[in-house]
Amino acid sequence: MSLQAYAAATTRAETPRDMEYRLFGQVTRALVHASTVDERDLATRIDALDWNRRLWSTLAADCGDASNVLPAAVRAQIISLSLFVNRHSSAVMRGEETFQDLIDINRMMMQGLAPGAQQAA
Repeated sequence: MSLQAYAAATTRAETPRDMEYRLFGQVTRALVHASTVDERDLATRIDALDWNRRLWSTLAADCGDASNVLPAAVRAQIISLSLFVNRHSSAVMRGEETFQDLIDINRMMMQGLAPGAQQAA
């Protein structure tokens, strides 16, 4: 029971940026794992790719919202990356591409979200 209380307190103490960083870490770990399994393990590969696609689709939808406070150029770049992730994920499933580009993109996002990486306003 105390572990659940700790987890709930940690979640409440996280900033949205911290939560995004943590989520990218979880999704990226799933992609790394999926990249190492046998190609016949379709469930693991599909689950990781789908989770990553859903993350990026959510980011793109948020960036398309007029109330989003990010600069328009940054929002457009995130939407563009989301479109790339979607296309590249399909290519990975067809065996035409590898997971590495998706992993690299997520890691770059994590670098930008990492504590201490905030840019001067």
